[in-house]
This record gives sequence, structure tokens and C-alpha cells, in this order.
Amino acid sequence: MEGLNIYKGKKVLVTGHTGFKGAWLSIWLIRIGAKVIGFSLPKSDNDYVYKQTGLGNAIFADEKGEIRDYKQLKKVFDKYKPDFVFHLAAQPLVRLSYEIPLETFEANVIGTANVLECIRKSSSVKGAVLITTDKCYKNKETITPYKETDELGGYDPYSSSKACAEIVIGSYRDAFFRNSDILIASARAGNVLGGGDFGKDRLVPDCINSLIKGKPIRIRNPNAVRPWQYILDVLYGYLLLGKKLLEGRREFAEPWNFGPEQRSIVPVRKIADLMVKEWGSGSWQDCSNSKEKKHEAKLLNLDITKAKKKLGWKPKLTIDENIKQTVRWYRNERALGKGDVLNLCYSEIAMYEKKR
Repeated sequence: MEGLNIYKGKKVLVTGHTGFKGAWLSIWLIRIGAKVIGFSLPKSDNDYVYKQTGLGNAIFADEKGEIRDYKQLKKVFDKYKPDFVFHLAAQPLVRLSYEIPLETFEANVIGTANVLECIRKSSSVKGAVLITTDKCYKNKETITPYKETDELGGYDPYSSSKACAEIVIGSYRDAFFRNSDILIASARAGNVLGGGDFGKDRLVPDCINSLIKGKPIRIRNPNAVRPWQYILDVLYGYLLLGKKLLEGRREFAEPWNFGPEQRSIVPVRKIADLMVKEWGSGSWQDCSNSKEKKHEAKLLNLDITKAKKKLGWKPKLTIDENIKQTVRWYRNERALGKGDVLNLCYSEIAMYEKKR
């Protein structure tokens, strides 16, 4: 895409590169011509895309380590001297955060602080986009979309840890980078849908696994409303934001929302219906009367006016197109088996780049 060639030849560190979004982002950066340095845990719970594409052999450097360990991370910065950083490494699950709250806070807050401290001490980094979540807002469960200036907060450990991460990012920006050439931005995205996601407690993986097995899809919260968005829409936002930072545009060193148009903010039941329709068979059942009562927000809505007006970004796919493309990827990948899944991802990015 026009302008993204600014990454060509640059060393770009992607933390969490074995995860769903991190793998897709790394693949896109490789396609642009960036030298991708990956840093992730030795074992990831959602590394399907990473494994099936052979991403570890395609990137410039494939480093494994713990984001909570500052010394491990600092060695990577010192060794490769990255020009830019995309920080995605995190404990990303709401329900799991109830089981491992301390690890969640350590990964999402201390991990973010470790990345920022490494950037602060780096002589090579020009800028960074640090990924948090739309759940960093104090959710009042109203229809009013959240703006970047709204109050931060969180009921569950995951959401509150991401709110804390945003505060840490803001602190480093004000205390260390305000008069520096290093430009730091945060990105708050909603629920991402796309091919290759097999994460635990995530809607599309649950749907695909059930449809493949010919079993009814079990839906926890069919009426919960989320800002569903296509993975390449979100990643294009990250890349476009990073481009502005690499250009030295200080006015972009702020928090940014990346979400869908209002018509794509729909309940879980709508996504399940579309998945079944696109797959051509299957059904879903409401299992919301489960004995497990971990709190999850029922309504969440993002205001993306700032990104549309100032960044020139907007989502390209409707929710129907999103589901169609997602299901197509799973079908094509299954047909390939152990074939060239990396080229499948390249072709999907190429198709996206042609959209206007």
C-alpha cells in the first residue's frame, strides 16, 4: 500500500510475533520488505499462523523469551538495534485473567514497562506502536462509543491491566519522550476476526472447531455486543500509525482507536449466524446458563472518528465481508494441508491492498 514502503529495509521488532495478530503483522511487514525481529514466549497458545506459515524461518530473527524479564528483552534490543517496535506481547484473555491475575498484570503492565524502558535506553529506535485494547476503557455499558479521551478502567484483571498499560505508556511519553525524537503511540482495537485464529475462549475458533467436527457451536453470551473487525483492517491501522511516527509526525504520538463502522457492531449471535451461513451447514446453541459466572462486558462500542479524520484510516470490510473472508481462509488452508500457507496469507494481504 502507498506509503508503507517506509518500512522497507528497516529492522522492526514485533513482540508477540507468534500470536494471531503478531504473526499476521509480521507477514505483512515481510511482504513490504522489513527485517522482522520477533520476540515471543517459547510456547504460545495461539501460534497456528506462526507454525503453519513457517514464519520463524521467514523473518530476520526469531527470538524466544519472557516479556516480563527485562534483561532478556534488553539483550534483544542491544543485539539487533531495531528501528521501530510493535509491541503486541500480552496475556490477551479476559476469562483466563480471572485464573492468573498476577501473571496477567505482570505480562501486560510490567511487560509494557520493560519494552518502554528498552526503548528509552535504545540508540536506534525511532518510534513504537504499543497495542492495548478497547477494553481499557471504564465500561459503563452504554451505547455511547468510547473516545480516546474517555476514562480508563477495568472490571476484570485483563481489562484493568490494559488500562494500567495505557497509563504507563502515557507516563513514559510525558516523562521521557516529550522532548525526544522517539515517538510513542498506543493502539486500542476491538474484537479481531480473521483466518488462523485458534485462541482459547474466542468466538471464531470456537465456531470453526465446532463446524469442522459437525457439532453445534456453544455460545456463552449470544447477546453481548462487540466492535468486530477484520484483522487486516486493524493491522493496516497499526502500520499507518507507525508510518506517521517514522516520518517524525509528533502529533500522532497519542492513543488511537481502531474499530469497525457502526453497522459492524453486532451481537455474538449475529456472528454465529453468519459463520453457519457462510460455512454452509451447522448450528449454534445458547449455553449462557452455565454455572460459571465470570463477569464479561455485554456492550462495548468504539468511536473511530479520530483515526478516520486525522490518520486517514477507515475499515474496508463490512461484517458480512469479514466473515466471508475469514471462512474462505479456513477452507483454503484446510485444502492446502501442510502446503504453502504463507503464500495464502500473502495473497489475502494482496487482495486487501487492492481494496479502496
